[in-house]
Amino acid sequence: MAASELYTKYARVWIPDPEEVWKSAELLKDYKPGDKVLQLRLEEGKDLEYCLDQKTKELPPLRNPDILVGENDLTALSYLHEPAVLHNLKVRFIDSKLIYTYCGIVLVAINPYEQLPIYGEDIINAYSGQNMGDMDPHIFAVAEEAYKQMARDERNQSIIVSGESGAGKTVSAKYAMRYFATVSGSASEANVEEKVLASNPIMESIGNAKTTRNDNSSRFGKYIEIGFDKRYRIIGANMRTYLLEKSRVVFQAEEERNYHIFYQLCASAALPEFKTLRLGNANYFHYTKQGGSPVIDGVDDAKEMVNTRQACTLLGISDSYQMGIYQILAGILHLGNVEFASRDSDSCIIPPKHEPLTIFCDLMGVEYEEMAHWLCHRKLATATETYIKPISKLHAINARDALAKHIYANLFNWIVDHVNKALHATVKQHSFIGVLDIYGFETFEINSFEQFCINYANEKLQQQFNMHVFKLEQEEYMKEQIPWTLIDFYDNQPCINLIEAKMGILDLLDEECKMPKGSDDTWAQKLYNTHLNKCALFEKPRLSNKAFIIKHFADKVEYQCEGFLEKNKDTVYEEQIKVLKSSKFKLLPELFQDEEKAISPTSATPSGRVPLSRTAVKPAKARPGQASKEHKKTVGHQFRNSLHLLMETLNATTPHYVRCIKPNDFKFPFTFDEKRAVQQLRACGVLETIRISAAGFPSRWTYQEFFSRYRVLMKQRDVLGDRKQTCKNVLEKLILDKDKYQFGKTKIFFRAGQVAYLEKIRADKLRAACIRIQKTIRGWLMRKKYVRMRKAAITIQRYVRGYQARCYANFLRRTRAAITIQKFQRMYVVHKRYQCMRAATIALQALLRGYMARNKYQMMLREHKSIIIQKHVRGWLARVHYHRTLKAIVYLQCCYRRMMAKRELKKLKIEARSVERYKKLHIGLENKIMQLQRKIDEQNKEYKSLMEKLSNLEITYSTETEKLRSDVERLRMSEEEAKNAANRVLSLQEEIAKLRKELHQTQSEKKTIEEWADKYKHETEQLVSELKEQNTLLKTEKEELNRRIHDQAREITETMEKKLVEETKQLELDLNDERLRYQNLLNEFSRLEERYDDLKDEMNLMVSIPKPGHKRTDSTHSSNESEYTFSSEITEAEDLPVRMEEPSEKKAPLDMSLFLKLQKRVTELEQEKQSLQDELDRKEEQALRAKAKEEERPPMRGAELEYESLKRQELESENKKLKNELNELQKALTETRSPEVTAPGAPAYRVLLDQLTSVSEELEVRKEEVLILRSQLVSQKEAIQPKNTMTDSTILLEDVQKMKDKGEIAQAYIGLKETNRLLESQLQSQKKSHENELESLRGEIQSLKEENNRQQQLLAQNLQLPPEARIEASLQHEITRLTNENLDLMEQLEKQDKTVRKLKKQLKVFAKKIGELEVGQMENISPGQIIDEPIRPVNIPRKEKDFQGMLEYKKEDEQKLVKNLILELKPRGVAVNLIPGLPAYILFMCVRHADYLNDDQKVRSLLTSTINGIKKVLKKRGDDFETVSFWLSNTCRFLHCLKQYSGEEGFMKHNTPRQNEHCLTNFDLAEYRQVLSDLAIQIYQQLVRVLENILQPMIVSGMLEHETIQGVSGVKPTGLRKRTSSIADEGTYTLDSIIRQLNSFHSVMCQHGMDPELIKQVVKQMFYIIGAITLNNLLLRKDMCSWSKGMQIRYNVSQLEEWLRDKNLMNSGAKETLEPLIQAAQLLQVKKKTDEDAEAICSMCNALTTAQIVKVLNLYTPVNEFEERVLVSFIRTIQMRLRDRKDSPQLLMDAKHIFPVTFPFNPSSLALETIQIPASLGLGFISRV
Repeated sequence: MAASELYTKYARVWIPDPEEVWKSAELLKDYKPGDKVLQLRLEEGKDLEYCLDQKTKELPPLRNPDILVGENDLTALSYLHEPAVLHNLKVRFIDSKLIYTYCGIVLVAINPYEQLPIYGEDIINAYSGQNMGDMDPHIFAVAEEAYKQMARDERNQSIIVSGESGAGKTVSAKYAMRYFATVSGSASEANVEEKVLASNPIMESIGNAKTTRNDNSSRFGKYIEIGFDKRYRIIGANMRTYLLEKSRVVFQAEEERNYHIFYQLCASAALPEFKTLRLGNANYFHYTKQGGSPVIDGVDDAKEMVNTRQACTLLGISDSYQMGIYQILAGILHLGNVEFASRDSDSCIIPPKHEPLTIFCDLMGVEYEEMAHWLCHRKLATATETYIKPISKLHAINARDALAKHIYANLFNWIVDHVNKALHATVKQHSFIGVLDIYGFETFEINSFEQFCINYANEKLQQQFNMHVFKLEQEEYMKEQIPWTLIDFYDNQPCINLIEAKMGILDLLDEECKMPKGSDDTWAQKLYNTHLNKCALFEKPRLSNKAFIIKHFADKVEYQCEGFLEKNKDTVYEEQIKVLKSSKFKLLPELFQDEEKAISPTSATPSGRVPLSRTAVKPAKARPGQASKEHKKTVGHQFRNSLHLLMETLNATTPHYVRCIKPNDFKFPFTFDEKRAVQQLRACGVLETIRISAAGFPSRWTYQEFFSRYRVLMKQRDVLGDRKQTCKNVLEKLILDKDKYQFGKTKIFFRAGQVAYLEKIRADKLRAACIRIQKTIRGWLMRKKYVRMRKAAITIQRYVRGYQARCYANFLRRTRAAITIQKFQRMYVVHKRYQCMRAATIALQALLRGYMARNKYQMMLREHKSIIIQKHVRGWLARVHYHRTLKAIVYLQCCYRRMMAKRELKKLKIEARSVERYKKLHIGLENKIMQLQRKIDEQNKEYKSLMEKLSNLEITYSTETEKLRSDVERLRMSEEEAKNAANRVLSLQEEIAKLRKELHQTQSEKKTIEEWADKYKHETEQLVSELKEQNTLLKTEKEELNRRIHDQAREITETMEKKLVEETKQLELDLNDERLRYQNLLNEFSRLEERYDDLKDEMNLMVSIPKPGHKRTDSTHSSNESEYTFSSEITEAEDLPVRMEEPSEKKAPLDMSLFLKLQKRVTELEQEKQSLQDELDRKEEQALRAKAKEEERPPMRGAELEYESLKRQELESENKKLKNELNELQKALTETRSPEVTAPGAPAYRVLLDQLTSVSEELEVRKEEVLILRSQLVSQKEAIQPKNTMTDSTILLEDVQKMKDKGEIAQAYIGLKETNRLLESQLQSQKKSHENELESLRGEIQSLKEENNRQQQLLAQNLQLPPEARIEASLQHEITRLTNENLDLMEQLEKQDKTVRKLKKQLKVFAKKIGELEVGQMENISPGQIIDEPIRPVNIPRKEKDFQGMLEYKKEDEQKLVKNLILELKPRGVAVNLIPGLPAYILFMCVRHADYLNDDQKVRSLLTSTINGIKKVLKKRGDDFETVSFWLSNTCRFLHCLKQYSGEEGFMKHNTPRQNEHCLTNFDLAEYRQVLSDLAIQIYQQLVRVLENILQPMIVSGMLEHETIQGVSGVKPTGLRKRTSSIADEGTYTLDSIIRQLNSFHSVMCQHGMDPELIKQVVKQMFYIIGAITLNNLLLRKDMCSWSKGMQIRYNVSQLEEWLRDKNLMNSGAKETLEPLIQAAQLLQVKKKTDEDAEAICSMCNALTTAQIVKVLNLYTPVNEFEERVLVSFIRTIQMRLRDRKDSPQLLMDAKHIFPVTFPFNPSSLALETIQIPASLGLGFISRV
């Protein structure tokens, strides 16, 4: 793929950095071929121009996508290079707090310098049995892989742990051994695994020391072989050690210490047993004070000494040997304090009686003079003579130190030898796993011989590692049929040749050591001459002639030649050793005897095992006559041989690699130094592994995983049925260069960077799809938002406009009101002004008008006066004129009238002379007369009225006159009175004045009194107010006190309630703990019991050697045979006694445990028997006295007694007949001569047997019929004869018998009497029925009245309610009524269903009996008999009523009963065909019969046999769920029956009277109830274990790995380690598998009739197991901690909850056990950014511990690029918030935890007498009683 496609804008790359080694940067523009500079931007925002190398033109390495960062396996990274590896390790270590990471086949372990809770036994159990790639990286995963491969491939394994000092090698090796010890266990009771672990404290104390880099640094290498037998259980171990750092014994650098054991001894010097060692403070001794740091922080040396001594004791090192070891170590310390004084330059002397040397000699048991002499002298031997030469002080000190080192090295070897002897396997070893804990590559400022040997060993190991990696790659390619091309990888064989080949560095060193005058300088010159300029890997420093440089695979190392020869020789003077050998102290010579007997490392032991290589170099035996007694073999030679042996061993095993990395040099927890990490990664070969992987095809996908991951890049038409072809077609389109990938058989192989390219295409496609989805969703959301906003805007507008309109209307109203107010205001103002003006105007007008009026008046007055004057003048003038005119007019009138009168007179005279004139006058006169008459009448009337008025007026006048006169008189009198009154007024005024004075005085007095009264009132009011205030204060105080008392009472009550609740909870917890402890003890007891039985069986097998031809394999002890097969070659008669003996053996301990209690019970029963005997005697006397009465009046149970007697007689007769017939039949058979006829299988024999069987059955049927008929006749007879007439009827019958001649009369009398009685009884029955009907009618009337009253009340209440409430109330009432009616109908229906079922059962029974009777009668009864047989008038009742619910068996049939009912019973058939708990009922009915017989031996024997039989069948078929469930159900039912029929009142509450009659009468079986309860607990625990074993393989696959919701989870790129796919293949378990299994469990338990409460407890336990295992795996698998997986888990949990709802088990507490898993799933899905999110998480996850919450957050891994990682700061916030939470520090849940079980009493409603025993059980020897 072209670089231009990858190095585009925004692509991220790694660039070198001097501080951080590598820095991340981002391209600012696309790279084009030919560019010399890259434009980059660092993460801190700084822009940078990165210049490319013009020669190589190499581009900076690309950074992996974020989705791949933090992967479990480094080979899963698409870009495999150094910065990617470093960054991935840093992210996992710093952010996720994960210290383990896979790198192909290598486990990289980074030392956290902090104790982590990831090594407990729960973690070991979680990793046990898991595939290596399925769980997060861990040392336990590597150990499990080694253990599994050892068992699967039958090949020895090795775990190679390497790293720098302080990287954690020893701890990793220790944990690997702990894993093997825990998982495998030991094959014997010797606890070998404990001894293997106990070797660690010893080896650490004598081989570990504090260095500047590590407080517990191993200063030697060791290879521990852990041996296993054929069953892969630990049987022993063997340890080889390499290159102990002896120089540390005599010298320590600054801030370092000697070996721990010295400081432990000094810290324990005050112990009494160490007084003789004469030790003191570590600063006193020269060998322990040189480093200046005798104490390690956090380490108590005294406690460590205790652990060391305990480990020695466990490994079998006796106390005397331990004290010997400590004595030698103390002697070494004292030897270090020996000082020398110089006599001259060539000699020295030890001061006389030097205390340190004296103590050393006392401790070592040697002579002081000899040791002092040979410390200052040496013996020289030449060819002719031997002489003693003194040595200088410097040489003496070196010799002393060499002796101390040699003693310590031999002691170290001796201890290793004894540890190996203690760990030696007693049986043959089948295979082993070796754990190599060896030093890593070392380079210091000054490197000497030790570093040279260490780096030489690492070169060899690196070569083996490279070859193994190369081999695995080749095998993978060949397996997948991919063309194999040679991969160029670093081969360090030249470097190894430089060191170990002929004329190599080691050869030249050994040669120089043999030279008499050899020195470091001459050896350096030989090296230069031999290798300089001839070997490219060998160099000479520029400024030194005493050093050389070797180019190792990890780095160049400069070695200083000084000290090489001395360290290689390791010289110790022979004379000093001889002095020590002559010691009286036994242990000291032993050390050097072992040295003499030591075998060569190149030889092998006779067993073929690799022998123990000596850790230190030992001097060889001196030749005779040799002066300087030195060892034959040099240290380098021995080390080379040991290394060759180690490599041979490793090459013969399958290696597993653990590379330990030291993150920083300051031991800071979780601090990552990139420089130091890169150095170690280069040195330990991790980067070489990466390089080899990257050279080929590092990324590998299965076709299914590739299809699931990159399905988004395919179109629908590209998807074919063949996944392989589909992937090929898609890849050809996506990646054009075919060299970038290869198709294998099951996988696709990609070159480096191709997966990143595919991820980029996938991310782009998903990003485009996301953008499209976002576009659509955002458009839809915006449209929805717009519609919502538009609707809201319209609504707001509507409300605003309404508001505005209302405001406008209000404005108009206010305006109008304002105008009105203004109008009235203005009107008022104007009116006021008008009024003022008007008043002023009127005033002015008045004044003006007055003035004018006055003027006018004056003028009018003047005018008036003038008018008067004028009037009078004019009147006079007018009168004058008038008189003058009048006179003239009168004169004229007179004249004229005279003239006219004259003319009229003439006319009248003429008229008068005519008649008509007179007529007219006459008519006119008449009218006038009538009018005048009328007028006269009217005038008369008026006159009368006027007269009346006048008279009235006169009367009135007279009366008024009188009145006036009287008034005048009265006035006169009043005048006189007034005069008198005036006088009186004066006197009264005087009196008034007096009274006023008095009044004034009275008012002043009143005023003073009022003032005093006011003052008194004020004082009184003030006093009252004060009293009121005091009263209110008292009231408030009272209320406050009452409130306080109430609050205190409430608080006390609440506290008491809380305390009560807490105490109750605590008591419940204590009870559960105690119950759990008790049940665990039971479990342990059962385990020990099984172990005891197994050992007993093994002893029996070892003791009893089978005879030839008499082989027998016991079915109970055969693990390889079938559950239901018994193989035996002896006869049944021989086998039966053996089988009979087994229960008795197992019964013995149980009988002995109950013997004393039963003996006590026997004495009590004897006393009770005596008291009952006395009571029986009294009762007999009473019975004799009452005998007469009983003769006169038959007993109430006469029918029953008669029935019993008839039954007994009938049984006797039938028994005699049967015996006779049987004897005759046997006689007939014996008389027959033919053997064919008499043979058991002959036809005649079978016919006769069938006839006999049919005859016996027919006789039984006839017998029952006769008995039933007779009993019914007797009962009818008793019904006809009432009690009150019983005596009369008997007398009457006697009289009738005497009067035989009058039989007809007697019969008639009797008939009449019977008729009367019948009529009377009918009348009474009718009366009774009438009364019953009347009562029922009254009851109905009463109920109707009550209903009516209730309806009226409801109606009255409803009428008061509003209409809506009325309707609702009526509906509610109607619903209630209908509900009640419905419930009543349902109850009736259930009763009728029960009745129908009962009748159907009875009908079936009757039909069966009738059919049998008809068949029997047709076959065995003659027609005459049929005719003579009376027809029965009644139906046959059920047989069950005639039995007493007991089963009888013979004592010798007990074992047969146990065998048929328990040992050979198949649960499946019984559960399906018969009633649940049938074996329990049968056993209890047998116990009842034994109790009825008062046979305590039989009861004890039966119960013991039952318990032992159940234990035996569970031991034999304990892995079968149905068997365990069946016997748990039956054991509980048996226990409930013993309680229900015990006779105790608490258990008899729910019994029927008939069941109470079946109670046990003679024995109290409470002790056996406890034994049965314990047995039920053991069975329950076994059931839980069976459930767990069945469910465990399904849980992780079904709950976590399987993708229930397809398409939600994404498959991420995986590394070399195989990861379980989430796609369900054939054979993988899914959630449906779990639910089907749960259904199967539930149905089986229900079929077996298990108690519902017990089923709930089992379901709760199952769900706890599911939740615990799922959560534990989630906490240990980083690939499962994602958002999509949280959704999958929640969906799976919801399906389990749905199952609980379907089974009606929601109240079982099972859902609560899933709460931690639910919260963990929610934690994966919730938002994890802000403080609010942290608060929500803390409140939500209350069922998870702090460690679990932090672990989930650390493991959270985005599956897609769109998810975000959890920030470290957020996790710290969570930790801060949860720091006060007190919860367990344990990370994982205890999946093995079993809740304490209880067995609530559950009585059975089944009647014992109705139980039928099926023939299929083979219990024909049991008879019902």
